[in-house]
Amino acid sequence: MDLNNRRGIITGAGQGIGQAIALEFAAKGAHLLLVGRKEATLQETADLVKNAGGTSEILVQDLGQADGAQNVADAVKSWDTIDLLVNNAGNVRAGRLEESTAAEATAMIDLNLTAPVLLTQALLPQLRTSGAANGSLILNISSEIALVAMPFYAVYAATKSGLAAFGEAMRRELHGTGVHVATVYPGATDTEMMSSQNADWKRGPVSGVVERVMAGLAADEHEINATHERARGMQDLNLVDPLAVDAALAPGLTELEASVKDHNSI
Repeated sequence: MDLNNRRGIITGAGQGIGQAIALEFAAKGAHLLLVGRKEATLQETADLVKNAGGTSEILVQDLGQADGAQNVADAVKSWDTIDLLVNNAGNVRAGRLEESTAAEATAMIDLNLTAPVLLTQALLPQLRTSGAANGSLILNISSEIALVAMPFYAVYAATKSGLAAFGEAMRRELHGTGVHVATVYPGATDTEMMSSQNADWKRGPVSGVVERVMAGLAADEHEINATHERARGMQDLNLVDPLAVDAALAPGLTELEASVKDHNSI
């Protein structure tokens, strides 16, 4: 896939993985709509995009709101080309399910799953048109938790697994149209979203995740595992013997619950 001179949208572009992906595409001549909740962080990304060689516009938008996806679509309806959509925005609230509020569960579902579905739906006509000409890319940022669902992250795991399944289904639905659908599975990454989580999980740098993403896209990969090699053993075990994973996690449940109880980016 030719990743040069893309024209498209990156959600959650104000920091972390979203910002880093924006800079990678900027260095390849992209024009981007940077979407996020905070104008200050989006403007920071926009300045970095310019320095990297790209151009951008910003849209302050909470995609968890009912009209979020349509507002993004309206912002780019005049664009001649849309050949990139990065569904990256997300949030998390950890803890026991029965101790979580309905508002917290809904916030994760709305932003992590509903928003990417509705935004893809709204932009698909333009992505199809551009895809038929030069190839388009839909890039969904899922999570390692879609490969190994962790206790105390039930709703978050459900949303990220749902996003992965959505990508798989759309990849097959769009076969032969020129629209390439890829899903990324980052592991624990050193981002602001992880700042309130105290579990003893090794966090990789954002740069490592994005390097893997760009290499995977350049190689036309559809499923990009951006987790650290040390996590692959648990992923493989979960495929063949999930009860063995249950047994491995069981002795540390109390400690894990205590370490993630304040993990909240909503």
